[in-house]
Amino acid sequence: MEETRGRAYPSRQSESTSSHDGGARSDVIGHVNHGSNVRGLKKRGHGSRSWIKIYQDGNSKTVTLDKATIMRCCSLPSRDLRLLDPMFIYPSTILGREKAIVVSLEQIRCIITADEVFLMNSLDGSVGQYKSELCNRLQKEKSDDLPFELRALELALELTCSSLDAQVKELEMEMYPVLDELTSSVSTLNLERVRRFKGHLLALTQRVQKVRDEIEHLMDDDGDMAEMCLTEKKRRLDTYPLSDLFLQTHLSGSGTVISKSAPASPERTLSGAEVLQRAFSNIGNSSKYGSLAGSSDNEEKIGPLEMLLEAYFIVIDNTLNNLLSLKEYIDDTEDFINIKLGNIQNRLIQFELLLTAATLLATVFAAVTAVFGMNFETTVFDHPSGFHWVLVVTGIGCAFVYFSFLFYFRNKKVLPA
Repeated sequence: MEETRGRAYPSRQSESTSSHDGGARSDVIGHVNHGSNVRGLKKRGHGSRSWIKIYQDGNSKTVTLDKATIMRCCSLPSRDLRLLDPMFIYPSTILGREKAIVVSLEQIRCIITADEVFLMNSLDGSVGQYKSELCNRLQKEKSDDLPFELRALELALELTCSSLDAQVKELEMEMYPVLDELTSSVSTLNLERVRRFKGHLLALTQRVQKVRDEIEHLMDDDGDMAEMCLTEKKRRLDTYPLSDLFLQTHLSGSGTVISKSAPASPERTLSGAEVLQRAFSNIGNSSKYGSLAGSSDNEEKIGPLEMLLEAYFIVIDNTLNNLLSLKEYIDDTEDFINIKLGNIQNRLIQFELLLTAATLLATVFAAVTAVFGMNFETTVFDHPSGFHWVLVVTGIGCAFVYFSFLFYFRNKKVLPA
């Protein structure tokens, strides 16, 4: 019996072990299935989009790329790509990154590198105009002094400023006749039209102001402008001696590199590409830390970009001034209408005052006639024309009191002379 019990324990233990293993397997399978579901969700979240790829020689083609490919190709964080997402509404932005320039100006949303432009494909006319114009310029003007990225940026600024300026001129042509008509005829229809145009003016002013502020911000920061000189950074990356920044003290199969200026630390594995990337980043960001802020070389490098930004800053500033002038014209028209309505209201009040005084005196005259119309005995009725004399004297008295009121109100300047 004891032997039987002794034999039974291992079986129960094996059953419990097998059940435990089965539960562990089911948990593992559940985790695996859950992980696969999560990966499926992530894959569905990273949808591919259509891009127009424009090369330096002016050729272009339409490609379909997902978010990860763009991030890897242009070395951009995901938050920069959200600025280009047409599903979200972001203000106009120009960002200089390590290997690319992120441009989001109105409907033109693109990523500019030193060798190519990734233009987000859209049915908007400005996208097709940017593509065709950039390809034509790259094919015809091959001897331009500006580098490739600045030519692409210049076209984006040119089309954006031209589009905004055209919208401002169209709004001016529509608003000025309506405002002039409103000054001559204040009606509900004209007021509603001016209200709608004023809302459009406010939205357009905010868009123009954002583009102007973005260009001004870039002009005030030499470091941001230096980041946008991609061709110069690429040339320095190709020709800059790494021995000036790094000392290869130990180079084995794993590729360990130690910096000259870095303190002693545990060895890290860095590939040759990562070493180039580090050196490139140090060169590109040196202006931000002041190492190249006052050098003539840095000023010469950002000179063409600064002149380019200044030119379009003047254009967009002029557009903003036109909008502000239009807003001031609207404010002047509103002030004129308020003064006109106030004058009409004052005239109505004056008329009401005269009418009230006349009503008061008419009431007095009616009260006198009512009293003498009573059936009572008095000596006035002994004469046939006695009641007529009462009416004449009462009327003359009321008229005298009424003109006395007018003289008093004019003397107090309540009524116009």
